[in-house]
Amino acid sequence: MKIDLSQKVALITGGSRGIGAATSFVLASAGATVAINYLQNKKHAQKLSQKIHRRKFQSFLIQGDVSDFLQAESVVHQIIDRMGRLDIVVNNAGIWEKNPLDNPRAEEAWDKTIKVNLKSVFNVCVHALPHLAKTGGRIINVSSSAGQRGEANYSHYAASKGGIIAFTKSLACELAHQQILVNAVAPGWVWTDMSTKHLTRSSYRKEALKQIPLGKIAQPEDVANAILFLASPLANHITGEVINVNGGSVLNG
Repeated sequence: MKIDLSQKVALITGGSRGIGAATSFVLASAGATVAINYLQNKKHAQKLSQKIHRRKFQSFLIQGDVSDFLQAESVVHQIIDRMGRLDIVVNNAGIWEKNPLDNPRAEEAWDKTIKVNLKSVFNVCVHALPHLAKTGGRIINVSSSAGQRGEANYSHYAASKGGIIAFTKSLACELAHQQILVNAVAPGWVWTDMSTKHLTRSSYRKEALKQIPLGKIAQPEDVANAILFLASPLANHITGEVINVNGGSVLNG
């Protein structure tokens, strides 16, 4: 069965790079009109949009900080003003910065990470809800294996991603009566801008690979394809689930 998302409108937060960029391209390739949200790097966003348009797929750019409640509202409203509907939301915006508890600025780093990684998901869902209710839409949140098993020196990141999983399961029950499906993906190591500085170090990469039964680091497209599945009719009876994309490193639903 070929996945066809034509006539669907999708929002990808943090959509210009890494997993977000791969997801933007994959959903557009399936026929969706994709709103690519980005924060600062307009150059990357424009390059991605041009790549999508060269393939005769549909996308447009929306700049905005979705960790801010009012800016998240503006992002959603711009989509509705332009397209008149919203069917799919992929909450992908996030940061990953080291923050041991004895860091003199640990509180500042904690607040920043929770705001960007977790509050942004809440913000977008609140504003998207009335529109998703009209279409029986999908919410797909990008969590992490760190949110399932924890991660030393990144406790704030793990807490934010664990919060996404709990939020996903809660919303799945809360919104089921409106036929809105809410799921998450939980990637392990992925070759993205965020992880490259670590994975290009041979010793670090070898240590990471030891923990992955499949013996390889995921590509952004591996995660994007799982998101595509959850956005598609193939997942019509799936809600409140977490799909692990980690090569077997964390065997947890």
